[in-house]
Amino acid sequence: MTPNEKSKVLSEALPYIKKFFGKTIVIKFGGNAMVDKNLKHSFAKDVVLLKLVGMNPVIIHGGGPQINESLNKLGKKPKFEQGIRITDEETMGIVADVLKNINKQIVTLIKENGGSARSFSNKDTSGIIKAKKIQAKLKSVDLGHVGEIVSIELSFMKHLEENGIIPVIAPIGIGTDNKVYNINADVVASKFAEVLNAEKLVLMTNTKGVLNKEKRLIPSLLPGEIKKLIEDGTISEGMLPKINSAIHAAKHKVNTVHIIDGRVEHALLLEILTDQGVGTLIKEK
Repeated sequence: MTPNEKSKVLSEALPYIKKFFGKTIVIKFGGNAMVDKNLKHSFAKDVVLLKLVGMNPVIIHGGGPQINESLNKLGKKPKFEQGIRITDEETMGIVADVLKNINKQIVTLIKENGGSARSFSNKDTSGIIKAKKIQAKLKSVDLGHVGEIVSIELSFMKHLEENGIIPVIAPIGIGTDNKVYNINADVVASKFAEVLNAEKLVLMTNTKGVLNKEKRLIPSLLPGEIKKLIEDGTISEGMLPKINSAIHAAKHKVNTVHIIDGRVEHALLLEILTDQGVGTLIKEK
């Protein structure tokens, strides 16, 4: 990149840097961006830069493919009910180990790229998420250690913001029964965006964003439009948890929600610091 090109990029980004200075950006990190080496470093550099220019990124990560891989290696076939992973005690142990490993990798990546991060990934540090056991629609099915959020303890955030530390949070909650519960990472990201009064929620995925029936990107959506797309089957399967989490955040005063293509290098910066964007924008109105 020439000096003139760098100057142009900076001048285009400056209004966004000023606009979002001091604002909280909650990011769900998932998909190819978590497994591709170049994309992982691209993500870490983006997050570090956002922190350096005065924003407060908060990272929630998933780990579904890695969990499935670990289960398969142990000869334990993953089981799902209504899109929810059935998580018996043995599976919960594997889930916790995989998420802890992913969490540490993300923290290390951020540090390698010049940032500072703290891990929230085990029973002690994940106590910030209070959870309870979720019930399946079919009462005859026991989902095991699958939880829903009861509350989030936010006192840890002030210290991290003041010291320039990026929190990296695994989607694990602790119940009043002292049991560990696995929670959908999109749901966790949406709830954090709500309680932190975030400016943005960014959900990274393996598609361009929300697609229409012709598989073309829909650049922006309102909740009312989303309802129609769900009813006619345009939005289905794996996109449903993301879109429902996006609607929840948009209805709870998160200014904008973005479902973006995590397969694009520097997707975060393109979405937050440029006009072009790399996904679907969702707003309440």
